[in-house]
Order: sequence, then structure tokens, then C-alpha cells
Amino acid sequence: MDDEKRAHLLSFLKVIPPVDFCCVYGSVLHTTNHDKSTMVDYILGVSDPLQWHSENLKMNADHYASWMVLLGGAKLVTEVADKIGVGVHFNPFVTWNNKMFKYGVVRMHDLVQDILNWERLYLSGRLQKPEDLYAKICSLSYMGDLRMFFAEDRNKVKKIVQGQFDLFQSMYKPFLEEYEGKDLLRFSSSENQHANIYQDCGLPVARSHVSFLPPAIRSLMGIRLGRKKVTSESVQALHEVVIGSREEATKRMQKVLRRTVMVSSARQAVSGLLTVGGVKAARYLTNKMQKAWRSWT
Repeated sequence: MDDEKRAHLLSFLKVIPPVDFCCVYGSVLHTTNHDKSTMVDYILGVSDPLQWHSENLKMNADHYASWMVLLGGAKLVTEVADKIGVGVHFNPFVTWNNKMFKYGVVRMHDLVQDILNWERLYLSGRLQKPEDLYAKICSLSYMGDLRMFFAEDRNKVKKIVQGQFDLFQSMYKPFLEEYEGKDLLRFSSSENQHANIYQDCGLPVARSHVSFLPPAIRSLMGIRLGRKKVTSESVQALHEVVIGSREEATKRMQKVLRRTVMVSSARQAVSGLLTVGGVKAARYLTNKMQKAWRSWT
């Protein structure tokens, strides 16, 4: 990314209160994107959302629905995000320097936990190309997302992976090398620079993958697959999900994940409607549906 573009992206941070973490994402970063009107997407991590919204209300009251400002202010904004949504305050159509921005504010602790818990979630089949693996990882966020049924580009995941392939390579190289060292993966020789990947799909490896899943996912899988009591090396009693085959575990994990994301996306949709107001919500949804329609035609 050139310095001019980086400076432009960072300029938005000058008009909001300080944040602990900032991530810019979306099609605006794709090297293949030529749509100059594309909205810039941010994820902002803050240690204290209540304090941050209190300060932002003084600086940018127009970022919030008027009824929220009048009835509860920062406290109401935070409660709607936490109790109705999934801990994210979502705000589209923020204008700065004649450019549209969209941001989500999340508590820093929650953001870090999400990254640690979901990094290795996908229990996949045999993978022959790196882009297959990256597409599966990228699709986690959209599996069960209500927007994917009617308001998202059908090729969204494919475009993300193609546009940011080198970034995916650099991000996941340490994990792939770690798994190769444990004989969970192996790389074939290839004429091009991207070696094919082969995965051990044996039952012991599948059980190992499941053991690394977030506790909530394992618990929901165990309800349908069953659980057995085992003793760890530290003589601590643990409950392990009963797995008969990798295919069975994969199918159940996908159902659990799809339902988890669907419930979260529905809650966040309601929270977003309350937060930004009906007019902005309708405008945002219309834009999304238009983009989705173009991907189908």
C-alpha cells in the first residue's frame, strides 16, 4: 500500500476518539478493485466502549440515531450492542473528506478472544490447493450469515482470496509449517511457486482438530455426537466429543457453526437497525442487495 493511500485511510482516526486497535478491511484494499466509490470498512477495538462512545457523542453526535442520543446516550448505545447485538456497535455511512466510511466498535478483550478462539476452526477434507484452504477459512465468517442469502455478492469469498492471496500466504505460513512438522499436512512438489497441500484425514487427527475448537462449539457438537470422560496427563478429568469419522465431525461442526453465525447475524441486524435508524438501515440494505443482484446477473 502506498503512503498516500495509507495516510488517507488513517485520516479517519483523526476525527474520532483514540482507539486501541484499528483494522481496515473490505474490497477497498483489493488490488483488483477499481470502484472509487467503495466504502472504507474499519474494525475499531477499544478497552472501554462506554467511555469511547461518551467521547464520540461529544465529537460526532451525528454518528448515532437521534433517539438513542436523546433517551440514553452512550450507556444505551453500549447496552444495545452488548445485549441485543453481539458486542459490536455498527455504523455505516459516516462521511469524512467526501469519502464514505463504515466502522464497527468492539471491546478489545472480546476482539482478542475471538481471534484466538476461531483461528483454527475449520475441520476440512483433503486440500489440493492453498486457495482452497484460504477460501474455507475465509468462508467461516459468512457460513450462516443471513446477508449471504440475499444481500451479499455470491463471489465474495472468492474475490477476497484472489485479491489478498499473498496476505493469506504470509498469515498462515507459520500454521502450515507447524502442522507439517506434526505430520498433519504435507506439501507436494509443484512447478509453480504454490505447492499443493495434502491433509491427513485419519480419525486420530480429526479428534485432535476437534479438541482445539472453542469450548462452546465442542459443547454443542457433543450434545449430538455424545461425550466421554477421559483423564489428561495432569490427572484432570475432561469430556471429549465422541467422533466416529472425520466426515461425521465435519458435518456436525458445520451445522453448529452455521447456526451460531446465523443467530449472531440476526441479533446484529436488529442491533444495527436500532443503532443507525430505519433510513440508514434501509439505504445500507438496498446497496447490499444491489451488489448481490449484480453478482447474479
